[in-house]
Amino acid sequence: MKDLNSHDKAGRQGAASEPVRLQVYLAHCGVASRRASEKIILEGRVSVNGMVVSELGTKVGPSDVVCVDGNPVVLEQEKRYVLLHKPAGYVCSASDEKGRPVAVDLLKNSYSERLYNVGRLDMFSTGLIIFTNDGEFAKILSHPSAELEKEYIVDTSLPIPRTLAEEFEKGIRIDGVFYRCLKAEELNARRMRIVLIEGKNREIRRVFDSKEIGIKQLVRVRIGNVLMDGLKPGEYRDLTPTEVTSLLKLCRKHSNAL
Repeated sequence: MKDLNSHDKAGRQGAASEPVRLQVYLAHCGVASRRASEKIILEGRVSVNGMVVSELGTKVGPSDVVCVDGNPVVLEQEKRYVLLHKPAGYVCSASDEKGRPVAVDLLKNSYSERLYNVGRLDMFSTGLIIFTNDGEFAKILSHPSAELEKEYIVDTSLPIPRTLAEEFEKGIRIDGVFYRCLKAEELNARRMRIVLIEGKNREIRRVFDSKEIGIKQLVRVRIGNVLMDGLKPGEYRDLTPTEVTSLLKLCRKHSNAL
Protein backbone atom coordinates (compact mmCIF):
# COMPACT_ATOMS: atom_id res chain seq x y z
CA MET A 1 0.00 0.00 0.00
CA LYS A 2 3.08 2.23 0.15
CA ASP A 3 2.85 3.36 -3.48
CA LEU A 4 -0.82 4.25 -3.24
CA ASN A 5 -0.49 6.07 0.08
CA SER A 6 2.55 8.10 -0.98
CA HIS A 7 0.88 9.02 -4.26
CA ASP A 8 -2.38 9.89 -2.59
CA LYS A 9 -0.73 11.91 0.18
CA ALA A 10 1.15 13.92 -2.39
CA GLY A 11 -2.09 14.44 -4.31
CA ARG A 12 -3.89 15.74 -1.25
CA GLN A 13 -1.01 18.05 -0.37
CA GLY A 14 -0.97 19.35 -3.91
CA ALA A 15 -4.73 19.90 -3.86
CA ALA A 16 -4.36 21.82 -0.62
CA SER A 17 -1.47 24.08 -1.69
CA GLU A 18 -1.92 24.87 -5.39
CA PRO A 19 -4.74 24.99 -7.96
CA VAL A 20 -5.89 21.63 -9.29
CA ARG A 21 -8.62 20.48 -11.62
CA LEU A 22 -12.02 20.49 -9.99
CA GLN A 23 -12.66 16.78 -10.56
CA VAL A 24 -9.33 15.93 -8.91
CA TYR A 25 -10.21 18.13 -5.94
CA LEU A 26 -13.61 16.42 -5.58
CA ALA A 27 -11.98 12.98 -5.68
CA HIS A 28 -9.56 13.97 -2.91
CA CYS A 29 -12.51 15.27 -0.91
CA GLY A 30 -14.07 11.82 -1.09
CA VAL A 31 -17.04 12.95 -3.17
CA ALA A 32 -16.57 10.32 -5.89
CA SER A 33 -13.96 8.89 -8.22
CA ARG A 34 -12.49 11.31 -10.76
CA ARG A 35 -14.65 9.92 -13.55
CA ALA A 36 -17.81 10.13 -11.44
CA SER A 37 -16.80 13.62 -10.28
CA GLU A 38 -16.62 14.73 -13.91
CA LYS A 39 -20.23 13.64 -14.37
CA ILE A 40 -21.28 15.53 -11.23
CA ILE A 41 -19.62 18.69 -12.57
CA LEU A 42 -21.23 18.36 -16.01
CA GLU A 43 -24.63 17.97 -14.32
CA GLY A 44 -24.21 21.43 -12.79
CA ARG A 45 -24.18 20.15 -9.21
CA VAL A 46 -20.92 21.85 -8.22
CA SER A 47 -20.37 25.47 -7.26
CA VAL A 48 -17.14 27.36 -6.59
CA ASN A 49 -17.38 30.49 -4.46
CA GLY A 50 -21.13 30.54 -4.96
CA MET A 51 -21.06 30.19 -8.75
CA VAL A 52 -22.16 26.99 -10.50
CA VAL A 53 -19.30 25.47 -12.49
CA SER A 54 -19.91 22.94 -15.25
CA GLU A 55 -16.58 23.04 -17.14
CA LEU A 56 -14.08 20.25 -16.51
CA GLY A 57 -11.05 22.48 -17.05
CA THR A 58 -11.87 24.63 -14.03
CA LYS A 59 -9.18 24.77 -11.36
CA VAL A 60 -9.60 25.48 -7.67
CA GLY A 61 -7.16 26.47 -4.95
CA PRO A 62 -6.99 26.33 -1.15
CA SER A 63 -8.95 29.57 -0.68
CA ASP A 64 -11.91 28.50 -2.87
CA VAL A 65 -15.19 27.33 -1.35
CA VAL A 66 -16.43 24.26 -3.21
CA CYS A 67 -19.95 22.86 -2.75
CA VAL A 68 -21.71 19.81 -4.17
CA ASP A 69 -25.52 20.00 -4.18
CA GLY A 70 -25.16 23.05 -1.96
CA ASN A 71 -23.07 21.26 0.68
CA PRO A 72 -19.45 22.36 1.28
CA VAL A 73 -16.79 19.69 0.69
CA VAL A 74 -13.32 19.60 2.23
CA LEU A 75 -10.21 17.55 1.72
CA GLU A 76 -10.20 14.34 3.73
CA GLN A 77 -6.96 13.23 5.36
CA GLU A 78 -7.86 9.64 6.31
CA LYS A 79 -8.68 7.16 3.60
CA ARG A 80 -11.30 4.50 4.20
CA TYR A 81 -11.70 1.11 2.53
CA VAL A 82 -14.86 -0.63 3.73
CA LEU A 83 -16.28 -4.02 2.76
CA LEU A 84 -20.07 -4.32 3.06
CA HIS A 85 -22.28 -7.37 2.67
CA LYS A 86 -25.13 -5.59 0.91
CA PRO A 87 -28.58 -6.95 1.76
CA ALA A 88 -31.31 -7.23 -0.87
CA GLY A 89 -33.49 -4.14 -1.27
CA TYR A 90 -30.69 -1.56 -1.23
CA VAL A 91 -29.45 0.39 -4.25
CA CYS A 92 -25.81 1.28 -4.86
CA SER A 93 -25.83 5.04 -5.33
CA ALA A 94 -25.25 8.16 -3.24
CA SER A 95 -29.00 8.85 -3.20
CA ASP A 96 -32.12 7.55 -4.92
CA GLU A 97 -34.75 9.72 -6.56
CA LYS A 98 -37.36 7.02 -5.97
CA GLY A 99 -36.74 7.05 -2.24
CA ARG A 100 -35.39 3.52 -2.07
CA PRO A 101 -32.85 2.73 0.68
CA VAL A 102 -29.23 3.20 -0.36
CA ALA A 103 -26.47 0.85 0.74
CA VAL A 104 -24.10 3.59 1.91
CA ASP A 105 -26.58 4.57 4.64
CA LEU A 106 -25.74 1.31 6.39
CA LEU A 107 -22.26 2.74 7.06
CA LYS A 108 -23.18 6.21 8.33
CA ASN A 109 -23.25 5.30 12.01
CA SER A 110 -19.61 4.19 11.88
CA TYR A 111 -17.97 6.51 9.33
CA SER A 112 -18.11 10.30 9.16
CA GLU A 113 -16.33 10.41 5.79
CA ARG A 114 -18.32 10.62 2.58
CA LEU A 115 -18.00 7.11 1.13
CA TYR A 116 -19.04 5.88 -2.29
CA ASN A 117 -19.34 2.43 -3.80
CA VAL A 118 -16.74 0.90 -6.11
CA GLY A 119 -18.82 -0.82 -8.78
CA ARG A 120 -22.43 -1.85 -8.20
CA LEU A 121 -24.81 -4.60 -7.24
CA ASP A 122 -28.39 -4.35 -8.42
CA MET A 123 -31.14 -3.78 -5.88
CA PHE A 124 -32.15 -7.43 -5.58
CA SER A 125 -28.64 -8.90 -5.47
CA THR A 126 -26.69 -9.34 -2.26
CA GLY A 127 -23.07 -9.79 -1.34
CA LEU A 128 -19.75 -7.98 -1.24
CA ILE A 129 -19.23 -4.40 -2.32
CA ILE A 130 -16.43 -2.01 -1.45
CA PHE A 131 -16.90 1.59 -0.30
CA THR A 132 -14.13 4.17 -0.15
CA ASN A 133 -13.31 7.87 -0.11
CA ASP A 134 -10.13 7.26 -2.11
CA GLY A 135 -10.73 8.34 -5.70
CA GLU A 136 -7.50 6.88 -7.04
CA PHE A 137 -8.19 3.48 -5.47
CA ALA A 138 -11.71 3.48 -6.93
CA LYS A 139 -10.39 4.46 -10.35
CA ILE A 140 -7.89 1.59 -10.42
CA LEU A 141 -10.38 -1.07 -9.29
CA SER A 142 -13.10 0.16 -11.66
CA HIS A 143 -10.98 0.41 -14.79
CA PRO A 144 -12.07 -2.24 -17.35
CA SER A 145 -8.48 -3.26 -18.05
CA ALA A 146 -7.97 -4.14 -14.37
CA GLU A 147 -9.86 -7.41 -14.98
CA LEU A 148 -10.60 -7.78 -11.28
CA GLU A 149 -12.43 -11.06 -10.65
CA LYS A 150 -15.86 -11.05 -9.00
CA GLU A 151 -17.38 -14.37 -8.01
CA TYR A 152 -21.11 -15.02 -7.67
CA ILE A 153 -23.33 -17.86 -6.50
CA VAL A 154 -26.64 -18.05 -8.36
CA ASP A 155 -29.67 -20.03 -7.13
CA THR A 156 -32.51 -20.54 -9.58
CA SER A 157 -36.18 -21.42 -9.42
CA LEU A 158 -35.93 -23.97 -12.26
CA PRO A 159 -33.23 -26.46 -13.28
CA ILE A 160 -30.32 -24.82 -15.10
CA PRO A 161 -29.80 -25.96 -18.71
CA ARG A 162 -26.81 -28.31 -18.76
CA THR A 163 -25.23 -26.34 -21.61
CA LEU A 164 -25.49 -22.88 -20.01
CA ALA A 165 -22.12 -22.90 -18.24
CA GLU A 166 -20.26 -23.71 -21.44
CA GLU A 167 -22.32 -21.21 -23.44
CA PHE A 168 -21.66 -18.42 -20.94
CA GLU A 169 -17.91 -19.09 -20.97
CA LYS A 170 -17.85 -18.97 -24.80
CA GLY A 171 -20.10 -15.91 -24.90
CA ILE A 172 -23.79 -15.20 -25.46
CA ARG A 173 -25.20 -12.34 -27.52
CA ILE A 174 -28.48 -10.90 -26.20
CA ASP A 175 -30.22 -7.94 -27.86
CA GLY A 176 -26.97 -6.95 -29.55
CA VAL A 177 -24.86 -7.13 -26.36
CA PHE A 178 -22.16 -9.78 -25.93
CA TYR A 179 -21.89 -11.38 -22.49
CA ARG A 180 -19.06 -13.71 -21.50
CA CYS A 181 -17.90 -14.86 -18.09
CA LEU A 182 -14.43 -15.99 -17.11
CA LYS A 183 -15.72 -19.18 -15.46
CA ALA A 184 -19.08 -20.88 -14.93
CA GLU A 185 -19.54 -24.06 -12.94
CA GLU A 186 -22.78 -25.93 -12.28
CA LEU A 187 -22.78 -26.81 -8.56
CA ASN A 188 -26.10 -28.63 -8.69
CA ALA A 189 -29.26 -28.60 -10.80
CA ARG A 190 -30.29 -25.17 -9.49
CA ARG A 191 -27.03 -23.56 -8.40
CA MET A 192 -24.14 -22.14 -10.41
CA ARG A 193 -20.85 -20.44 -9.57
CA ILE A 194 -19.92 -17.64 -11.97
CA VAL A 195 -16.76 -15.52 -12.18
CA LEU A 196 -16.83 -12.23 -14.08
CA ILE A 197 -13.98 -9.87 -14.87
CA GLU A 198 -15.99 -7.13 -16.58
CA GLY A 199 -19.54 -7.23 -15.35
CA LYS A 200 -21.90 -5.39 -17.68
CA ASN A 201 -25.12 -4.02 -16.23
CA ARG A 202 -27.28 -6.88 -14.85
CA GLU A 203 -25.18 -9.31 -16.92
CA ILE A 204 -25.97 -12.52 -15.04
CA ARG A 205 -29.67 -11.73 -14.80
CA ARG A 206 -29.90 -10.97 -18.51
CA VAL A 207 -28.21 -14.25 -19.43
CA PHE A 208 -30.52 -16.30 -17.21
CA ASP A 209 -33.58 -14.33 -18.36
CA SER A 210 -32.68 -15.19 -21.96
CA LYS A 211 -33.07 -18.86 -21.00
CA GLU A 212 -36.32 -18.13 -19.12
CA ILE A 213 -34.71 -19.23 -15.85
CA GLY A 214 -35.71 -17.13 -12.86
CA ILE A 215 -33.07 -16.25 -10.26
CA LYS A 216 -34.07 -16.80 -6.63
CA GLN A 217 -30.84 -15.45 -5.17
CA LEU A 218 -27.70 -13.86 -6.57
CA VAL A 219 -24.80 -13.36 -4.14
CA ARG A 220 -21.37 -11.87 -4.80
CA VAL A 221 -19.04 -13.90 -2.59
CA ARG A 222 -15.61 -12.67 -3.71
CA ILE A 223 -13.92 -9.53 -5.06
CA GLY A 224 -10.39 -10.30 -6.18
CA ASN A 225 -8.69 -11.79 -3.12
CA VAL A 226 -11.37 -10.58 -0.68
CA LEU A 227 -13.80 -13.23 0.57
CA MET A 228 -17.08 -13.19 2.47
CA ASP A 229 -15.54 -14.90 5.54
CA GLY A 230 -18.74 -15.03 7.56
CA LEU A 231 -19.81 -11.43 6.94
CA LYS A 232 -23.63 -11.42 7.21
CA PRO A 233 -26.07 -9.22 5.26
CA GLY A 234 -25.86 -5.68 6.59
CA GLU A 235 -22.50 -6.27 8.28
CA TYR A 236 -19.30 -4.51 7.24
CA ARG A 237 -15.64 -4.19 8.13
CA ASP A 238 -12.54 -2.27 7.12
CA LEU A 239 -10.36 -3.89 4.50
CA THR A 240 -6.95 -4.73 5.91
CA PRO A 241 -3.86 -2.96 4.49
CA THR A 242 -2.83 -6.30 3.02
CA GLU A 243 -6.19 -6.67 1.24
CA VAL A 244 -5.96 -3.15 -0.18
CA THR A 245 -2.43 -3.74 -1.43
CA SER A 246 -3.37 -7.12 -2.93
CA LEU A 247 -6.38 -5.68 -4.76
CA LEU A 248 -4.20 -3.00 -6.33
CA LYS A 249 -1.58 -5.56 -7.34
CA LEU A 250 -4.22 -7.78 -8.95
CA CYS A 251 -5.49 -4.82 -10.99
CA ARG A 252 -2.06 -3.55 -12.01
CA LYS A 253 -1.02 -7.06 -13.05
CA HIS A 254 -3.44 -6.77 -15.98
CA SER A 255 -2.78 -3.14 -16.93
CA ASN A 256 0.47 -1.23 -17.06
CA ALA A 257 -1.59 1.91 -17.69
CA LEU A 258 -2.98 2.07 -14.16
